[in-house]
Amino acid sequence: MVTGLWADLADLVLPADCAGCRERRPGLRHGVCPACAEALGALRPRSVRPTPAPPGLPPCVALGPYAGPLREALLVYKEHGRHGLARPLGALLAEVVAAAVGVARPLALVPVPDTAAAARSRYGDHLDRLARHCAARLNRGGWAVRVHRPLRALPRPDSVTLDSAGRAAAAEAAFRPRSAAPIRGRAAGAMPVVVLLDDIVTTGVTLAAATRVLTATGWAPGVAAVLAATEKRHLS
Repeated sequence: MVTGLWADLADLVLPADCAGCRERRPGLRHGVCPACAEALGALRPRSVRPTPAPPGLPPCVALGPYAGPLREALLVYKEHGRHGLARPLGALLAEVVAAAVGVARPLALVPVPDTAAAARSRYGDHLDRLARHCAARLNRGGWAVRVHRPLRALPRPDSVTLDSAGRAAAAEAAFRPRSAAPIRGRAAGAMPVVVLLDDIVTTGVTLAAATRVLTATGWAPGVAAVLAATEKRHLS
């Protein structure tokens, strides 16, 4: 309690870099300044589809383009250790999931896993943190949600060094199932909708590869929910 209270008080008086615009400002709440919070709050989930879409890519919904405050917040969260952003980003991801699924129903959230090396460098799996905050937000809203981790990520080369064919091949070999056990409903006749989660979609090859492994083991995603879609791909 004391630690949490001190953190809240410190937010009010100590300047910090806004995660959205990188400006140093006092009184930040949840890591972003009021202007960036307003910009993030104005985003509305929409269907996205890379062109061309890889085989097996499920319907995908994103909060917005990978640009502006959303891009900056994701970068500082993933690459600069601003783990406190997991809560507000997870809340935004919950909005995407709700829009993607529509009517409240039981959900199984499956985050795309980090490799062991990436998790070590980021002091934990960054998407797993987002998924837990996303689930908590949805549960408070009356949804029946659990986070599942049926996938494990294998070591793979840095995508920056690869062309499009190389990235597709690396994604295809990137995942293995943790268990062959199929998903079961939490209650009789209430099979949960499997929602595949990621932070960013670019070509869609990662989501498609994860979907193929999940489908083969009885965890076929009904939809994918992401925070951002790269602008070079078309929003529809």
